Amino acid sequence: MTQDACPAPYPYQGPDALRAPIEAALHRVVDPEVAMTIVDVGLIYGVSVEKDRLQVLITMTSAACPVTDLILEEVETELDRVAPPGLRIDVELVWAPAWTTDRMSPRAKAFMGW
Repeated sequence: MTQDACPAPYPYQGPDALRAPIEAALHRVVDPEVAMTIVDVGLIYGVSVEKDRLQVLITMTSAACPVTDLILEEVETELDRVAPPGLRIDVELVWAPAWTTDRMSPRAKAFMGW
């Protein structure tokens, strides 16, 4: 990671070489309800890369989110574009801890006028 790069707002465990491509992939996924990236909204709880598996823990702002399936599919598609061959992608939807607006990036809060 370069000195100017901001660390991801979620825990990352895995090879340094995959950190930036994974973060870029996640930044390409937009929550259509709020027109911001899922990273800025604070939906990503963690990323881990093991020998044969890339796991992403993700939540939604509410259990009633009508675009959950769309977001999960887009996350998998974007990660598939950057993951090395043979690395299984596992996107896991979690509800604990519950999402709060505290998870939003400063940019997202400014966008929302907070």
